[in-house]
Amino acid sequence: MYKIFFKDRLLVLTDNIETDLDGSFASILKYGSRGELQQYVDDFEEDDKLEKAFVYHHNLHELMQDFRSLFNNLPAAGGLVWNEDYSEFLGINRLGYFDLPKGKVEKGESFEAAALREVEEECGIGNLELRERITRTYHTYRHKGERILKETHWYLMRYYEKSLPRPQTEEGIDSVFWVSPEMLPELLEKTYPSIKEVLRSSPVRFFNRYDNDIL
Repeated sequence: MYKIFFKDRLLVLTDNIETDLDGSFASILKYGSRGELQQYVDDFEEDDKLEKAFVYHHNLHELMQDFRSLFNNLPAAGGLVWNEDYSEFLGINRLGYFDLPKGKVEKGESFEAAALREVEEECGIGNLELRERITRTYHTYRHKGERILKETHWYLMRYYEKSLPRPQTEEGIDSVFWVSPEMLPELLEKTYPSIKEVLRSSPVRFFNRYDNDIL
């Protein structure tokens, strides 16, 4: 299953409709052709009353490849950075939204290297320990009339140093801060669905009542 976010709306690509389908969907397409898929995506993008839709095909890889072909694809990488004892993680405020550090993968760069570089640049820290990949998120947007599909690979990281993080203001980041469990409910009131997906997928959690109730 692939979850594709159109801002705060969701398009799900699946090869197992019986398992993945839930009661909140607004529309389903059984994939037949690329042209049909193009029209379905156009209709979903234009109709903001459709909160959630599904596309089903027995070959998920083929479906995703055809879906990708409808967009300009932009690879990106980011990090969920925990402190030494896993009691807090690093968050940023970007353009008025709670976010996690991330950015585009440069030519010839691996996802892992890009994730480390982006965290270091956006948060002004170094000496990070890269752990496992957490998940991949997908979201779409328009740029100069072009339809973009941004695929972000997210990695678990640890930071052992005591230096205070510094925001990369030229990237629209107002502040960098450590997120405690008590802060999370308010922060998630103004964030992106893909960020919630990263936190939900993380193998490291706060393990208290806030963790499961709001994600």
